[in-house]
Amino acid sequence: MEIHELLILILVTLIAVATAGHALLYKRDPRSAFAWVAICLLFPVAGPVLYAFFGVNRIKTRARKLQQERSFHLKLGADRASVLDTFKTSYRTLPEDYLYIGRIADAVTGRTLISGNTVTPLINGDAAYPDMLASIATARHYIFVSTYIFQTDQTGLRFVEALAAAAKRGVEVRIIVDGIGELYGLPRLVSRLLKSRHVRVARFLPPTLLPPTVYINLRNHRKLLIVDGRTAHTGGMNISDRHLADQPPPPPRASDVHFRIEGPVIIQLEHAFLEHWYFCTGEDSLPEVVHDWSAQRAEEPGSAVCRAIVEGPNEELNVLSVVLVGAISSARQRVLIVTPYFLPSREMIGALQSASLRGVDVSVILPEKNNLPYIKWATQNMLWEMVEYGVQVYYQPPPFAHTKIFIVDDIYAQIGSANMDPRSLRLNFELNVEVFDRAVVSRLADHISEIRSRSRQVALEELDSRPLPVRTRDALAWLFSPYL
Repeated sequence: MEIHELLILILVTLIAVATAGHALLYKRDPRSAFAWVAICLLFPVAGPVLYAFFGVNRIKTRARKLQQERSFHLKLGADRASVLDTFKTSYRTLPEDYLYIGRIADAVTGRTLISGNTVTPLINGDAAYPDMLASIATARHYIFVSTYIFQTDQTGLRFVEALAAAAKRGVEVRIIVDGIGELYGLPRLVSRLLKSRHVRVARFLPPTLLPPTVYINLRNHRKLLIVDGRTAHTGGMNISDRHLADQPPPPPRASDVHFRIEGPVIIQLEHAFLEHWYFCTGEDSLPEVVHDWSAQRAEEPGSAVCRAIVEGPNEELNVLSVVLVGAISSARQRVLIVTPYFLPSREMIGALQSASLRGVDVSVILPEKNNLPYIKWATQNMLWEMVEYGVQVYYQPPPFAHTKIFIVDDIYAQIGSANMDPRSLRLNFELNVEVFDRAVVSRLADHISEIRSRSRQVALEELDSRPLPVRTRDALAWLFSPYL
């Protein structure tokens, strides 16, 4: 053997051993770690290359690098902090059955529960958009908007004009649109349209040519509209004609539920928005006006105890996953899940199976026809694991169901932008709101019951009888589920 061949062999061996060592130290799942160690050692050339492309979690690495360059974190401000102090509520004041949920979220979110809120569901864009536009029309001081998709269709243009009118009358308007999500509006980008109307807009991690940068992941998937710290709208609804579900097609319609929130928890929502505004622009100025919730509470006290939960790949812990699994584990009567994309983690699957086996009514409602077929294929590959253990799975008929609601028993709900899939729970920046309120939960549960009544239940026989080509297609899609 020539000396150069020996040196190449030594180098390849060292790279293979180093790569296997990295997998051994940093992979949290022993099966994944074992597989990568074996691949790197058995295939010392191809193995390290495959591990470099598919084995290294670049998402968290990139997010943390971005955070070092441009911090996501921004101080709340003394005025807003003092308002929150007035409404802080300890999880120990919750009913005994819900202490467990409150305690977990207290520990992992870094935010306290806030009392005195009102949460109003708004079904589809037909109800949500007029309410949002009316709120914009009443703005006197400031408007914050954050959205993933802001299309320049008829609905989008109505919002553009309303926001431009607010800016023209002296309202401070700040808008964050996702750099990839806004491409749904091509050929007219909403950011250009807004700027032409003299509205301040920031793009969250847009693709760039110089230097060439495309962050396909690390998307800002949050949906927020905040007006004067007095009203907020949040949920899963983008700004697009497609959410006008009561209107005749085209375009393809989507059903959804958005929410109007009134109460001091809006300060937590503002803080989440301002952190991203700071990240996008470097501006750390806060609006001077702080809504006096103490005075309004005496007149119209809200009954909902709420907390904002922010999720992002820059966080050390998968916060939403931990809270959701903990909530499922605490369920005594029922768990209701409505989501368009359902690819739960092994921990969540285990929690749902366990809840069902101990007699909890567990229902998962998914769209019959998904706008992303490969997501449905991947989901079908793992549904049998839950149906076999008593979890009830339903397919909701069209229009495409984009709703995201999570309910435990009769008092707890989560609403917001996050889906039940790896993209939302690992790759995107999301925002959910915890809601402890029997009236709100009852209303949402009734809405889910109505959906379930016109949906068809998925039987184990249906999943087991899929032809081999379909099962193979579903399994291949599931194999790539961490990246879908």
